[in-house]
Amino acid sequence: MSVNIHEVRSRKDLGRFIKFPFTLYKNNKYWIPPLLMDEWNTLDSRKNPAFKHCRVRFLLAEKDGRLVGRIAGIINQKYIEKWGHKHCRFGWFDFIDDNEVSRILLEAVEAWTRENGLTAVHGPLGFTDMDREGMLIEGFEELGTMATLYNHPYYPRHMETLGYGKDIDWVEFEVQIPKEIPERALRLQELVLKRSKLRIVETKKKHLRSYAKKMFDLINEAYADLYGYVTLTDEQIDVYIDQYFGFIHPDFVRFITDEEDNLIAFGIAMPSLSRALQRSKGRLFPFGFIPLLWALKYPKYIDLLLVAVRPDYQARGITAILMTEFTRNCMKNGIISAETNVELETNTQVQAIWKHYQVRQHKRRRCFIKNLS
Repeated sequence: MSVNIHEVRSRKDLGRFIKFPFTLYKNNKYWIPPLLMDEWNTLDSRKNPAFKHCRVRFLLAEKDGRLVGRIAGIINQKYIEKWGHKHCRFGWFDFIDDNEVSRILLEAVEAWTRENGLTAVHGPLGFTDMDREGMLIEGFEELGTMATLYNHPYYPRHMETLGYGKDIDWVEFEVQIPKEIPERALRLQELVLKRSKLRIVETKKKHLRSYAKKMFDLINEAYADLYGYVTLTDEQIDVYIDQYFGFIHPDFVRFITDEEDNLIAFGIAMPSLSRALQRSKGRLFPFGFIPLLWALKYPKYIDLLLVAVRPDYQARGITAILMTEFTRNCMKNGIISAETNVELETNTQVQAIWKHYQVRQHKRRRCFIKNLS
């Protein structure tokens, strides 16, 4: 039978869109289910401020009476205005291993792209850089993380068959926590802090929110030139603070300020929730919160989420200081290893830090692009 495609127009359809991967990846030991609550907050136009500057189409594909695929087409007007690229994004792209399914879903987004006078489709990307992005092309037998996408190994093959090529890659690393911090690293930290007249702020849980707005302002400044980055609005920042700051453990947050208490750098990690999310199946209630609370209280692994350094300080060894601080607190908390978030393959400044650790580059993901003109 042929594949039928229709647009999500009701809350019921959106629920099917959100829950499709739970069927597609059932019993897959590497896939990490998202928190269903977060997916609803992101994909509901009433809750996500990005819909104010993004046009979106959510599409479902059915074959033989069952759901077999989904995709989101996103036209981010702020991205187009900033970068001058007339591109449409695709995201939330999942499908069975059927060429007809992947083709029809992507062709629907391509047709919509042309209708709106745009010239290319790229992704997987979300509304913002805070959403999961990049299709996994290496590391299919590695445990995923809360902050990243996982996909079956057949996905990239479908993309290439349908005329999509590489636009940019991100890489990820597993970092083993050492038994001790090298004396040289400690001396370098002291020297850099003294020379630049900076201080490390050790924050208590109750003080985190006082830095939250400054942190996102710094992200907007430090990430401005990164691939596809679009400045976060104040309304979006407020949503992210409410959505994610409850998961943050003070031991895995460090702020660096100058003499006038201006925030010039920060790093945020969090206890890995991968195994806990698998046990909770993406639900907080009635009992899904229990493994999540346990993982937050007794962590053995952490995920490095965000690091940002003000541009005028980026060549002064500040990122290395943040990593030394994370290492110290990982040792204190008995952490075994850390998983880096996605890093652009061109970000050699950050990747140079890992040569001082026992690491393996175990995942690679890609943003694909297809020019339509």
